[in-house]
Amino acid sequence: MPIIGLDHVQVALPPDSEQVARRFYGDVLGMIEIPKPAALAARGGCWFESGSAVLHLGVEEPFVAARKAHPAFLVDDLDALEGMLVSVGHECVRADGQIPGVLRFHTYDPFGNRIEFQQA
Repeated sequence: MPIIGLDHVQVALPPDSEQVARRFYGDVLGMIEIPKPAALAARGGCWFESGSAVLHLGVEEPFVAARKAHPAFLVDDLDALEGMLVSVGHECVRADGQIPGVLRFHTYDPFGNRIEFQQA
């Protein structure tokens, strides 16, 4: 039985930090918050989507940021996104040339989780 797709990626966030997540993933990155099912909402966290990308942020205590493991989001204007992130205080580290034909950079969300953005 082969894997046929990817439903979502989950990263952790500290307790009581959903508003910070909403500002970064919603306001800065422009992802749309999607409601969590009632049975899961009591656990905290929040879910976002943009295009086919779905990201779940789940509360983890004690919290430890993912410094190596990360989601990689596809974008159509890497330079514009990088400029916008830098303008609001996020360091972006280019990794162009490491994967032939792929432009990319890494940054970190407000909790220290690594995030990659790619443009083919």
